[in-house]
Amino acid sequence: MDGSGDGGGRSGGARGAPLAFLGAAGMVAESEGLLPPSGREAGGGGAAAAPERRPGGGGGGGPASSFLAQPGGPRSRPASPWPRFPSCCSRRRRTAASEYLAVFKKTVSSHEVFLQRLSSHPVLSKDRNFHVFLEYDQDLSVRRKNTKEMFGGFFKSVVKSADEVLFSGVKEVDDFFEQEKNFLINYYNRIKDSCAKADKMTRSHKNVADDYIHTAACLHSLALEEPTVIKKYLLKVAELFEKLRKVESRVSSDEDLKLTELLRYYMLNIEAAKDLLYRRTKALTDYENSNKALDKARLKSKDVKLAETHQQECCQKFEQLSESAKEELINFKRKRVAAFRKNLIEMSELEIKHARNNVSLLQSCIDLFKNN
Repeated sequence: MDGSGDGGGRSGGARGAPLAFLGAAGMVAESEGLLPPSGREAGGGGAAAAPERRPGGGGGGGPASSFLAQPGGPRSRPASPWPRFPSCCSRRRRTAASEYLAVFKKTVSSHEVFLQRLSSHPVLSKDRNFHVFLEYDQDLSVRRKNTKEMFGGFFKSVVKSADEVLFSGVKEVDDFFEQEKNFLINYYNRIKDSCAKADKMTRSHKNVADDYIHTAACLHSLALEEPTVIKKYLLKVAELFEKLRKVESRVSSDEDLKLTELLRYYMLNIEAAKDLLYRRTKALTDYENSNKALDKARLKSKDVKLAETHQQECCQKFEQLSESAKEELINFKRKRVAAFRKNLIEMSELEIKHARNNVSLLQSCIDLFKNN
């Protein structure tokens, strides 16, 4: 990729997607995400979009409005002392906006970690394409893979799977790489299982938050049908469930960002580490085959110089790949431990914070009922 528009188009699928997404979604983050002005009013929710339902107000036509009606009519009554409750449509709109912001935050975080790793890499940080990507001041051309590229990737994966089966019988000459290979295979299975369970836990919290929406709406609807003595308690409980819904949504998004996304990220990292070991095993096989070819050439006294040159190239490639692979795997372990430590500590602190918020909301509601 170079500084021209064509260079941006060639690398758009691989490198243009992060910045293109960040640039498009940045404006949404600044405006706090697709929320209409009425959705951010204190206690309003989205009630301004629809006529307000007051106790005894007209326009309902149902038993509650006729039972609570007064001679002056609905227009002569003072404003309702009860807190307005956002409509179900408004709550769903705000929930969708918060979910969008959670996805945006998660995507920004993953891209930030990826770019930081590239910038700290001793080799990739000096790559010219990487510098052009960071300094490119125009819109990048982003496109999806075409059919030919998708078929080519599928064909490469099939060839790689076949090679892995063939290379499985290759005897490893270094115990370090043999241990790393076995560790990565077992570790990947554990990470995959943990990721599935963490995703299930995140969905469970989200389902609880969705249930709180329906519970709060039902309590608010029930309050409109009850006498004033019971109404204020039902409205307070409905307000409590709405606040608990917000806390539960934050719990779900924080767990997804700090745990589930981290597990998904390291699933991809483990795949990359396994690919690195695969390339090293392939280089080892080429080196062993070059040794056999050199022995045959010496027996036949034919093309000995060519065989020696090929053997030296294979040996040099294998040694360089082994050295860089060992360094990469050691750094991978160090960064993996630090990343899990950081995210788990932050997630635990957020869990404690949300639990305290839940207890505070419940206690304040109980105290309010006791005082009344």
